[in-house]
Amino acid sequence: MANVAAPSTSNSFSWQVPAWLAPLAVVVAAFGVVPFVASPYVIEAILLPFLALSLAAVGLNILTGYAGQLSLGSAAFMAVGAFAAYNFNLRVDGLPLIVTIILAGATAAAIGIVFGLPSLRLKGFYLAVSTLAAQFFVQWALTKFGWFSNNSPSGVIDAPPLAIAGVTFDGAVGRYLFALSVVTVLTAFAYRLVRSQAGRNFIAVRDNELAARVLGVPVLRTKLLAFAISSFIIGIAGVLWAFAYLRTVEPHGFNLDRSFQILFIIIIGGLATIRGAFFGAALIVVFPLILSRLGSAVFGTVFDSGVLDMSQRIVIGALIIIFLIAEPDGLAALWDRLIKRAHGRTEP
Repeated sequence: MANVAAPSTSNSFSWQVPAWLAPLAVVVAAFGVVPFVASPYVIEAILLPFLALSLAAVGLNILTGYAGQLSLGSAAFMAVGAFAAYNFNLRVDGLPLIVTIILAGATAAAIGIVFGLPSLRLKGFYLAVSTLAAQFFVQWALTKFGWFSNNSPSGVIDAPPLAIAGVTFDGAVGRYLFALSVVTVLTAFAYRLVRSQAGRNFIAVRDNELAARVLGVPVLRTKLLAFAISSFIIGIAGVLWAFAYLRTVEPHGFNLDRSFQILFIIIIGGLATIRGAFFGAALIVVFPLILSRLGSAVFGTVFDSGVLDMSQRIVIGALIIIFLIAEPDGLAALWDRLIKRAHGRTEP
């Protein structure tokens, strides 16, 4: 009689960690652990700018990473959101803060659509240059017309208190929880968006505009939608930057350097990935602090603020070149590769 091979009794089943578990763990730790263990300095100097810049990078990544439309006017849309929120709060009595923030984002989205119209004709470098018009025009208008700053002689205005439904978010921890809540909601929205039909349309237009048009993708509407959503998110990031982090609003705080900073974040973190915005923002925010401490320890008083600023520009520029050559997909791809390698070592 022929021998029948018995089925293997070895357990070849390997349990896969759900994709949503890691983000959920991060969110739980951010809400439930960080407020109790982080010092006010860490919250003020690291976490608040990290959250605002991460959200701005998420918005720009939708436009540049997913839709393929290069923009150098991100700081302008941050400024529009910040000043719009200030004026809505100032001039409309009893307007809830949530409504104020949504209206500020909608105002930034409207301005984004206006300056996104050249994308219907221009591409690449020419489109990037055209978006500089938004940067210079918005900064000029906010400086020129005192109405936007309530006729403040210096142009600097104080942010209003952060209060929702009678709950005031004051102090470092309160402002951190407020900013974290806004970032969590909008990041979840962006995550769902890029996996929807609209997100697939963004990618189709980015990869091949002519092929997308042949397949029936509404190219013009898709581009303007990308500008609108991106500007909406970046405008709300401007509100967080001004209201939760700096607690003041001034036009010069949203200059061209800020636009390049956000662009560098998505290049270093990784284009067309939501996680990349957070990885890149973490590096951009933490790196100057590390460089300052290291430079002061090595060079002493010679390493002043001017040397720090120049050193930061040089090193970040070098990092961008290195990532573009060695890892074009940024820190997000590097992280994925490390996770896969670690998982491969743990498998039997």
